[in-house]
Amino acid sequence: MDKLDRYRQLIQELLAERAKMRSANDPIKSQTIFDRQSDRYQLVNVGWKNSSTRIYGCALHVDIIDGKIWVQHDGTEDAIADRLVAEGVPKQDIVLAYHAPHVRQYTDFAVG
Repeated sequence: MDKLDRYRQLIQELLAERAKMRSANDPIKSQTIFDRQSDRYQLVNVGWKNSSTRIYGCALHVDIIDGKIWVQHDGTEDAIADRLVAEGVPKQDIVLAYHAPHVRQYTDFAVG
């Protein structure tokens, strides 16, 4: 398996795993959105809280751009970048895109 196919599979597995963390009784559901053709991957929360408050929002958004994993948004407790590193993805292949470009140089990850 080449590097990009491995990254695609790993991202999908991590998002699917995260989506399953919600209780079956939770009125908020986590949905995975995988656009394999454009290499866009999201985890979205959808539902109603207390039957009166609509919940809809992106919890995770990851893209693959130019051979690198771009974490566009991470609203989870356990950072997906750390999970990717634990699975063997080199930090130089992960861009924390939610940091401003001039700040990325101060992280241990790729600048883009």
